[in-house]
Amino acid sequence: MISLTHTPQWRALAAHRDTLATAHLNELFAADPQRFARLSLCCGDLLADFSKQRLTAETLALLVQLAEARDLAGFLRRMTAGEAINATENRAALHIALRAERPYQVGGEDVLPGVLATRARIRELSDAIRSGSWRGSGGEPITAVVNLGIGGSDLGPRMATQALGAYADPKLTVRFVANIDPAEFADTVRDLDPARTLFIVSSKTFTTQETLANARAAKAWLGDADPARHFIAVSNNIAAAQAFGIPAGNCLAMAEWVGGRFSMWSAIGLPLACAIGMDAFEELLAGAREMDEHFLTAPYAENLPVLMALVGLWNIDFLGAESLAVIPYAHRLSLLPAYLQQLEMESNGKRVTLDDEAVGCATAPILWGMAGSVGQHAFHQLFYQGTRLTPIDFVVPVGDANPEQEALVANALAQSAAVMKGKTLEEATNQLLAAGKTPAEAARLAPHLVCPGNQPSTTLLTQKLTPHALGSLIALYEHKVAVQGCLWGVNSFDQWGVEHGKQMAREILPKMLSGEGQFDASTTGLLTAIRAWRKP
Repeated sequence: MISLTHTPQWRALAAHRDTLATAHLNELFAADPQRFARLSLCCGDLLADFSKQRLTAETLALLVQLAEARDLAGFLRRMTAGEAINATENRAALHIALRAERPYQVGGEDVLPGVLATRARIRELSDAIRSGSWRGSGGEPITAVVNLGIGGSDLGPRMATQALGAYADPKLTVRFVANIDPAEFADTVRDLDPARTLFIVSSKTFTTQETLANARAAKAWLGDADPARHFIAVSNNIAAAQAFGIPAGNCLAMAEWVGGRFSMWSAIGLPLACAIGMDAFEELLAGAREMDEHFLTAPYAENLPVLMALVGLWNIDFLGAESLAVIPYAHRLSLLPAYLQQLEMESNGKRVTLDDEAVGCATAPILWGMAGSVGQHAFHQLFYQGTRLTPIDFVVPVGDANPEQEALVANALAQSAAVMKGKTLEEATNQLLAAGKTPAEAARLAPHLVCPGNQPSTTLLTQKLTPHALGSLIALYEHKVAVQGCLWGVNSFDQWGVEHGKQMAREILPKMLSGEGQFDASTTGLLTAIRAWRKP
C-alpha cells in the first residue's frame, strides 16, 4: 500500500489545513450559526459535539475520503471475519464477539457458544459470591474479592468497578492489586479477613511477573486456607494455574484472540460482575454492542467512532498536537484517563507499519487527564495560557437536576467554552478597569490576563453514568483506536515494546541479585550505588 503521507488525500488535507491556518474558532462560529448542528452527532446514550474542533464540514469530508482510500471498510471486514489482523502475532482481534449475541468465527469456528458459556460461568460464580453461598475454607461467606492482575487484566475492570460504584453491593468489597511493590498488596488487604477473602488471579499467560508475585503474597497471607475456596484464575494457561494450586474447576479460560487491553468484556470482567451483579454487567455488554452495530453499519460521515478517530488524526498529524487530555466531569470516572492511556498509547504508540516501513507521521498522542473540576485547579492554566496546542475530550454525565450536579455540569461547559473563546487584550483591559484599576495599572496587567483561546475540544455528553452508557463509551474509544491504527497502517493489537521492557527486567534482576553482569555505564553506576546502600 502507498505510504499514507504520499496519498493524494493526505496532500489535499495538508493544503486544506493551510487555508485554515489563521482561522480562530470564534470566527468559525461567527461564520456558521448552524455549526453545532452540523458538527454534533447523537448515538444511543451519547451526544458528541465536535463543533469546538479546529475544522469544518469540508475538513471532515476530506478526512472521510482518507479513510475510504485507506480501505477502512476492508479492515472492518477482516476484523469481523476473525482474520489475523494482529499480523505480528498471527491472531484475530475480535473483542466485539465478547459482547455479541450473533455468531462470529475465528479459524472457521463459531466462537459465540464459548462466549456465552463463559458469560454463564461468570454469572454462576458472581451470583455465588454475592449471595454468600461461596464460602471460605473455614465455612465463612466471602465478603471481599481482590483482583490480582496488571495492564488489561486490571485497568478495565478497576475503572469500571469505580465508575459503576452506585450499582455495587455494599455487603461485598471488591478491590484491585496490580503493582509488584508489596506496599499495594499490604494496603489493600490491611483491613480484610483472610477467612472471608477471595482472590481472582487474572493473567492471560499466567506468567506475568507482577501478578504472580502478588498471587504468592496472597497465598502466604491466607496461611493454611484451602486455595480451592480462596482462589479463582482467569487465564488461557489452565495448566499453570493448576500448578499454582488453583483447581481446574476454579479457572475461567480466555481465548487467544482476546487482547489484554480489550478484555474487560471477557472473564477478566469477573470482579466487576461481582461488584455490580451480572444483570448490570449484561447491560454494560449491551451498551458496547449497540456501539458495535453503529460502528459497523453507519456511513463514515455519521459514524461516531470513525469521526472521533478522524478528528484525532487531524489534530495530531495536521495541527501538530502531541497530547490528548481526557477530562471526565464525574468523580467515579476518575480512572478513565488511566484506562485510556493503555488503550491508546499501547495500541498505537508504534513507528513501523504492517508493511515493515516507517510510519512517516506522528501516531498516538500522549494521553493524560484527571477528573473535573479538580483539574481546573491543577493544569487547566496550561490550556488557557500555555504555549502548546492541547486537544481535550470533556466527558460529561449530565445526571439529575440538583445544585451540586448543575455546578459540575456548568463547570464542564464553561471550561470547553472558555478554552475555545479565550480573552482578548481589550477584554482583559476592560475587565481590569471595571474592577477599579487605573488605566496605567490595567495596561500593565492586561497582557497577563490574555488567553489566546482556539484550543480544540470534543464534548461527550451522556444522560447518566449507567452500565449501558459506560459500555457505549468504552466501545467508542476502542473503535476509535482501531480506526486510527488502520489509517496509520500500524498494528493496534500487539505491544512488542512492552515485551522488550519485560525482557530487560528479567535480564537485570538475577544479575542485580548476584552482583554480576555487564551493563551500560549508567545502569552499572546505579547498581553500584544500590549495592553500596544495601550493605549491612
